[in-house]
Amino acid sequence: MPDADADALLVERAKRGDVRAFEMLVVKYQRRIERLIGRMVRDTDLVQDVAQETFIRAYRALPQFRGESAFYTWLYRIAVNTAKKTLVDLKRDIVVTESALGGASDDGDETSRAENELSDGETPEAMLASREIAAAVNSAIEALSEDLRQAITLREIEGLSYEEIAEVMNCPIGTVRSRIFRAREAIAARLRPLLDTREGERW
Repeated sequence: MPDADADALLVERAKRGDVRAFEMLVVKYQRRIERLIGRMVRDTDLVQDVAQETFIRAYRALPQFRGESAFYTWLYRIAVNTAKKTLVDLKRDIVVTESALGGASDDGDETSRAENELSDGETPEAMLASREIAAAVNSAIEALSEDLRQAITLREIEGLSYEEIAEVMNCPIGTVRSRIFRAREAIAARLRPLLDTREGERW
C-alpha cells in the first residue's frame, strides 16, 4: 500500500522532530477528519475546534504510535474519542443544523458529489428527484443512533474496512457487521416509500 507507506515515512520523520512532516499529514487528512467529526458533533461551529484538538492529541501521542495499524485508522480513533469527549464536556444536545445535512458544504462532499453525478445532463425533474433522495439518505443517517451512524459513515463515506472500523470503534468485527447491516436496513426503510412512489408514479 503506497499510501500507507508514505504515511509511515511521514510519521517516522515527525517522530524525529520534523514538524513539517506532521503538517503534511494534517493537510492530507484534515477534510476527512472534519467530515467524520461533523457526522458526530453536527455543530459546524465546533467541528474545526474538535479537528484541531484531534491533531494536537495525535501529535502528542505520536511517540506511542507503533505502526501496528494504519496511521489514518489510529487518527480516526483519536478523532472519534475527541468528539465524544467534547459532547460529554459540553453536555450539549445534538442539534441537526442545515449545514450538517450537506447543504452548506463547499468541499465536494459525498452528498454534493452524488447529486452532481446523478443530475448531470438530466431533466429538472430528475435533478429534483436525485436531490430529494440524497436529502432522504442524509436524514436517515442523522436519525440513526450514534453507534450505527458512526459505523455506516466509516464504511460508506470514509471507505474503511470492517477490520479498521472495529479498531476505530473499539469493538468486535461481528458488532461492526451488525451495526452496518442495521444502519443499511434503517436507511432502506426510510428510502423505500420515496423510491416506490417514483417507480409507480403514485403522487
